[in-house]
Amino acid sequence: MPNIKIFGGSSHPVLARLIAERLGFDLAKCVLKKFSNQETCVEIAESVRGEDVYIIQSGCGEINDNMMELLIMINACKIASAQRVTAVIPCFPYARQDKKDKSRAPISAKLVANMLSVAGADHIITMDLHASQIQGFFDIPVDNLYAEPAVLKWIKENVHDWQNSVIVSPDAGGAKRVTSIADHLNCGFALIHKERKVANEVASMVLVGDVKDRTAILVDDIADTCGTLTLAATKLNEAGAAKVYAICTHGVFSGPALKRLDGSIIEAVAITNSIPQEAKMQMCSKIRSVDVSMILAEAIRRTHNGESVSYLFTHVPL
Repeated sequence: MPNIKIFGGSSHPVLARLIAERLGFDLAKCVLKKFSNQETCVEIAESVRGEDVYIIQSGCGEINDNMMELLIMINACKIASAQRVTAVIPCFPYARQDKKDKSRAPISAKLVANMLSVAGADHIITMDLHASQIQGFFDIPVDNLYAEPAVLKWIKENVHDWQNSVIVSPDAGGAKRVTSIADHLNCGFALIHKERKVANEVASMVLVGDVKDRTAILVDDIADTCGTLTLAATKLNEAGAAKVYAICTHGVFSGPALKRLDGSIIEAVAITNSIPQEAKMQMCSKIRSVDVSMILAEAIRRTHNGESVSYLFTHVPL
């Protein structure tokens, strides 16, 4: 793979290193720091002229600082005559602000898309967008990869008697994701309808489906405050579920999330390493990490070589 450079931002250096190692490269050299007035400073420390550049930066931690760092890195590479700049964003920032659901509400995901395009990005690689229509906010190609193949592998390896399980969506928006996993596993599925009065706070829940004496596996894209997950787990327990597992692509775990998980009846919460989880795994014994670096690395390899990426929607690279 000649003419390729892989840079890692400061949001998730471990994932950047795993991706580079899988592709057989060292991360390209760059200096990322802040001036005393907290402005972000980026120095690309090697030539990128005519190169195919990939910048790995996840939307987590200090989200606004990391977002600005990514934009500056893209622009720095672009004006240094890089042939193509691809932003690899495992967890897309502001993805939940994707629609005008009340008057005067911003569509922040569209603003982020505009900023990435203006900075000079030629291509975006991301994973499990909160809403797939975000791809339409861009005028450049967007590859929205799925964690589903890795999730299916984890279920088969870690959930005892998974053949007798029920895949459950904690809200109506995730029904499509859940039915796809249930079809692949040849399992039943159930749905929890929730009503919110204010953001991040669930008012009531209604279970649609039968989970009695079966293992329930809750599947969602983002685990943030975990209020929905823990309430859904309680609802499933009341409905007679034997065990409850949870699987989420992006484990944000903000606010009281870890305390809620520790106090819940959930056996284990499997999340991908799209966001750094080492510190949170030490604080909560229920968290299990699913590595997706091989999916992202293979997407980079296929993109660079002009091959189809759709294979990754259904398979985990070996």
